[in-house]
Amino acid sequence: MAKKLLIIMVNTDPRNGQELGAPFFQATVAAAMDYEVEVVCTATAGQLMKKGVADKLQIKPGSTKSVYDFIKDAHEAGVKFYCCSPNLDLFDMTVDDLIPECSGIVGGAHVIEQVMEGVDTKVLSY
Repeated sequence: MAKKLLIIMVNTDPRNGQELGAPFFQATVAAAMDYEVEVVCTATAGQLMKKGVADKLQIKPGSTKSVYDFIKDAHEAGVKFYCCSPNLDLFDMTVDDLIPECSGIVGGAHVIEQVMEGVDTKVLSY
């Protein structure tokens, strides 16, 4: 069984791009190290899964690389992104509004199951 890293982005505020660097960078590194990586975007971070949001944000002011570029890099490395189901209603989104790198919608039960029953799962929360 592959070792798994679950990154839960719950307290990460998309209005502050500087907070977004670590989770995406660490997800990309973990995937490059052959870990199975899932990033669940929930609460305010759920907005990052909506088309047009992350590409308007920079981790560092003046950077030519957007937050969406970091998401694409992580996805290309094998990271799977998920949007928490309550975010659809919270931010007036539909499945069609999600970025193509988003692998789907998960609920709280998925997160709890991964945390509590994932034998080889490590969890980072941002």
